[in-house]
Amino acid sequence: MAETGSKKNRAGKQTEYITVGEVLGAWGLKGAFRVRPTTDFPERFEPGETVFIDGVPNTIQSSNWQKDGVIMTIAGVDTPEAAAKLRRKTLDIPASELHDLPEGQYYQFDIIGLEVRTLDGTILGKVTDILNCGNDVYVVKGEGKKDVLIPATKDVVKSIDVKKGKMIIEPIEGLLG
Repeated sequence: MAETGSKKNRAGKQTEYITVGEVLGAWGLKGAFRVRPTTDFPERFEPGETVFIDGVPNTIQSSNWQKDGVIMTIAGVDTPEAAAKLRRKTLDIPASELHDLPEGQYYQFDIIGLEVRTLDGTILGKVTDILNCGNDVYVVKGEGKKDVLIPATKDVVKSIDVKKGKMIIEPIEGLLG
């Protein structure tokens, strides 16, 4: 998963932001809220860390991991009503704080939008979404075609070139119809 979401440019500022979580709703009576993390780096939610909501920095005061997310509080949000207003907001970090990934691993926002071709050069379309299952599955949409689901495995995905915006696959039997 790494970090997901998209690069965001807030209000004409030069800083790009990367989404690391989404607020699901208020939790309890003291301004806490539930977050669905969209990062493989749980340290993003440690007390003292800063996340941005609508481009405004917020310091995490507390965090408690649950099986399906994290319950957290931030400075200035101390009522259930204030926490409820954060529902569906994203928690972002500056792109400059991204971790370097090992070779062969990519951020989801780098994969979405890549043009997908087969080894013989046939253009299938562009990656429009990534499904997080047992292994990731790339949703590829071509013009006037049904979506194609591409398993993100070494057997199928032969190369990814983020700079050139291309992914080359070798479809397994039955994958393309």
